[in-house]
Amino acid sequence: MYKKIKLRTYEILEVARPNDTASRVVDIALMTLILINVSLIIADTFELPVLAVKIGNTIEIVSVVIFSVEYLLRIWSADLKYPNLPPVLARLRFMVTFTAIIDLVSLLPSYISVISANFMVLRMLRVLRLLRAFKLNRYTHALRDIADVFKKKASQLISSMLVVAFLMLISAVLMYDAEHEAQPEVFENAFSGLWWAIVTVTTVGYGDVHPITVIGRVMGSIIAILGIALIAVPTGIITAGFSEQITRQNAEREAAEKSNAKEAEDEKKFCPYCGHKLD
Repeated sequence: MYKKIKLRTYEILEVARPNDTASRVVDIALMTLILINVSLIIADTFELPVLAVKIGNTIEIVSVVIFSVEYLLRIWSADLKYPNLPPVLARLRFMVTFTAIIDLVSLLPSYISVISANFMVLRMLRVLRLLRAFKLNRYTHALRDIADVFKKKASQLISSMLVVAFLMLISAVLMYDAEHEAQPEVFENAFSGLWWAIVTVTTVGYGDVHPITVIGRVMGSIIAILGIALIAVPTGIITAGFSEQITRQNAEREAAEKSNAKEAEDEKKFCPYCGHKLD
């Protein structure tokens, strides 16, 4: 009985199988609660009526209780997720996963607010509640696909970002040397040049820091053009990664469909009652 309850709990908490209505209902309820929590965090930035604040606080308390129970139940049933590990190690293994850490960290602000009354601490910790949005990763393949693409293209992305970083550092020093004498209050040091380089290379262009000398403008034009070309490289790598991901998923889906069709065809060649091959 105990094992059946644990197994059913594990099945309900995991992403629902096609015919598991209870698990699907729980998934939808948790996703809805996550979205409500994110909406409440945004609503906290507005001046709300007292009644709305009380309702929000009540929803927050209920959410913390539900998410806490969910977290504890996932730890309890973790040995079913990692059957090859002893129960204690399985639970520890689950607790260090990304989603489990997100669960725990997103709950901390609510529990710390009970202990601490420091307004600044609570205000800083409130941001951690936004991490609850990442809990949606359990119920959608979108974030997992993004993570897979970044993991597979990590070396290429790091290489391209290093090149962009070097360009920014070199640009910062060159622009400082070119503009410091003309506008020392703007280009006070290399960090001022770095701010200009980041804004320029990323094509944001705030305009608060800009060159006024001829050599500074010439260098700025060259760096801006180089920045457009280099910033496009990581974008192209990520795009190629998504294209490969989609192609691979389509191939796996087609292979699964062919395998299922073949199994269905093979079953037709045998008697469903006695199992003997039909002539």
